[in-house]
Amino acid sequence: MNWRAVFSRLTIRNANVTETKYRRHKRHVTTSSQCNREGVLLLDDDKNVLAFRTIWISDTHLGTPGSRAKELLHFLKYTRSETLYLVGDIIDGWQLKKRFYWPQEHNDVIQKLLRKARHGTRVIYIPGNHDEAARHYLGYNFGDVAIKEDDIHQTADGKRLWVVHGDLFDNVIQHARWLAYLGDRAYTALLKLNRLLNFVRSIFNMPYWSLSQFLKHRVKSAVSFISAFEKAMLTETRRRQCDGVVCGHIHKPEMREVDGMLYLNDGDWVESLSALVEHHDGRLELVNWQNADSRVKKKASRSMPEHEPVLPGVGM
Repeated sequence: MNWRAVFSRLTIRNANVTETKYRRHKRHVTTSSQCNREGVLLLDDDKNVLAFRTIWISDTHLGTPGSRAKELLHFLKYTRSETLYLVGDIIDGWQLKKRFYWPQEHNDVIQKLLRKARHGTRVIYIPGNHDEAARHYLGYNFGDVAIKEDDIHQTADGKRLWVVHGDLFDNVIQHARWLAYLGDRAYTALLKLNRLLNFVRSIFNMPYWSLSQFLKHRVKSAVSFISAFEKAMLTETRRRQCDGVVCGHIHKPEMREVDGMLYLNDGDWVESLSALVEHHDGRLELVNWQNADSRVKKKASRSMPEHEPVLPGVGM
């Protein structure tokens, strides 16, 4: 598939249009979510959604059977934010070139993202290696979504966070692209095995379990790669004089402080079903939607009494 041709047909314009639209519609973005005394996030009173200042998601890999588009659509439906970052690998161009796969749910996710942008959410798209064709359009807009190589986000409490996908700090992708494609094939095969395994587990009413995540935490070479990746990201973050970095790419959600700097990986929507969120006071939190999904769906689908808490223990 010629992705450059696809993108060339889209209506694009200078990115500052989105900034103007955001300022014009910012008053419509609800910011009334609260926490109870235990710090548990509450639903927004008027729309029964979880309201944040900022949300980061990445590695949704739309266009592949492994993408958990149904769960992602549910997350987008029941969350709201002033700013939404799409931190790369949103559409998997690598897999679409091999085999076109685009069910209605994947299309619904794209439409939901565009609808959020039209209704005042500031949406920033930072392409990754699997959707690198979008990098030909850095500085432009696609349906009110600003396309950028990276970004500096300032939290409500003043922290400067560098937002980038992270593939440029992956030596395999930069210096041995054929090996990256080979690894992608192996990962795709592993995800197929993962789906089969969890189908069998579901028959016995057993919860979802990620084989690929298990191996990622146990195999020595994978652990070494992740450690080297994190170190490279933090080194560059320090050079840029930022307080932390938000990235994706390696499908391993993480939030920790290293030598006074924040390493924040928002995970993925293939295995982890995770997102990074910023509360309105600047607090940062990793959300595991896989664990939170049933509670939110049950409560948000009906009228809520004022200040009823949702998502106890949502953090990872």
